[in-house]
Amino acid sequence: MSNTSNASNSPKTRNSPESRKGNSTSEDTRRAADARLSPMEVLRHARSQLTELTGMVPESVSSFEQTEDGWALEVEVLELARVPDTMSLMASYLVELDPNGELTGYRRVRRYERGRADAHRPGGR
Repeated sequence: MSNTSNASNSPKTRNSPESRKGNSTSEDTRRAADARLSPMEVLRHARSQLTELTGMVPESVSSFEQTEDGWALEVEVLELARVPDTMSLMASYLVELDPNGELTGYRRVRRYERGRADAHRPGGR
């Protein structure tokens, strides 16, 4: 008994380049229609890119806004671990991304000990 009748139902046939082509085209169309990234996608992508570039893992995002040129985030990272943990050195980085969520630049804007509050209050009070 031959197994040729099942060949048309095999995974190779169903996943042939021709059948995958149809799926990727509809996926490309969907992506084009939904090209705008959600804020969470932007955040995840920014954290991932900053980690890859600096080797430091972001602990939190303290500021996030859409700008005329894309996105701007302020990300808190651990720069130097110390004992006790409250003496560890933290840093805030301003991270800039284009509208597609690709990192275009970053810079450290503040460095502080984890256990210290800011020396001044907003509004000069």
